[in-house]
Amino acid sequence: MKSRLISSLFFLLIFSSFIFAGNSAKGKIVITQNTVQSLLNGIESDNMGLKTSSAYMLGELKITNAVIPLMQMMRDGVTEEARIAAALSLYKLGTPMSINSIRQAIRFDNSERVKKMCLRFYSEYLNKNTGI
Repeated sequence: MKSRLISSLFFLLIFSSFIFAGNSAKGKIVITQNTVQSLLNGIESDNMGLKTSSAYMLGELKITNAVIPLMQMMRDGVTEEARIAAALSLYKLGTPMSINSIRQAIRFDNSERVKKMCLRFYSEYLNKNTGI
């Protein structure tokens, strides 16, 4: 168990060094197409940890071409956690299409928890962008 944790941490360290180290120019992070494709593949995974982590990173890195896959994940996600992770990333992307999909989830998602989180994301978006 301990060796598995250490190997996982080692893999995470190596992976993050490939993304961030050596790809920066004057403090800017350059994200390769391979990284984007790996994250897009990750949200299609059956592994829930990989799926939600990939969704989170797509939002953090502002990968706008992930809007449609994230919308599908939010609409079709089996677990509340997956749908909330997708909604958070869509909020972080902040495109009109992504914000509209969050607004629709407030009305149509079957889970009260997901609806509540989407309402928080949407309210925060309105607060930041309109001062309401």
